[in-house]
Amino acid sequence: MDVLRLLDQLNDLVGQVKTFGPIAWKFDPDEFAMQIHKIKASLPDEMKVAAQTLRESEKIVDSAREDATMALENAKREGERIVAEARTEAERVLEHARAQQDRMIGESEILKLSKAQAEEIRNAADRDAVQMRRGAETYAHDMLSQLESVVGKVMAAVERGKHELERSDQTAVVQVRERTRVG
Repeated sequence: MDVLRLLDQLNDLVGQVKTFGPIAWKFDPDEFAMQIHKIKASLPDEMKVAAQTLRESEKIVDSAREDATMALENAKREGERIVAEARTEAERVLEHARAQQDRMIGESEILKLSKAQAEEIRNAADRDAVQMRRGAETYAHDMLSQLESVVGKVMAAVERGKHELERSDQTAVVQVRERTRVG
């Protein structure tokens, strides 16, 4: 029995009106359920495999989304932590430089030296802060690249599933045409 014929029988069942006293029923629920069971049993294995592949692909996509969200949140937290540490270190270095500068204010040679050292320290702190920020951005970029790779694999699996479904549909159409010619 093929799927199209079973569907036609279901359609006929829906159209039949049965009366029981003042109550009219359009179809027998037990017969309807049996026809549905027959349809499911007659579905090609390829369709069942494709449906399973699709369900698995959806699970992989959901898992990848969760992983991506977690990775992005971790990268943001790590970046914020690194930037906060850089700011703290820069402030500490600046405070240290100011303290040194205040001690050397008395003499002009010492003052010039102090200003130069303070500038060097500030520049070093700025470089360190920029370097730490770049490190955080690189980390976030790497995490997003990994996420992109995972999502790419999931998309490839989805595409394979779609192609399998298309091949299955084409095979089913050819089989129906052959049966129609034979029948």
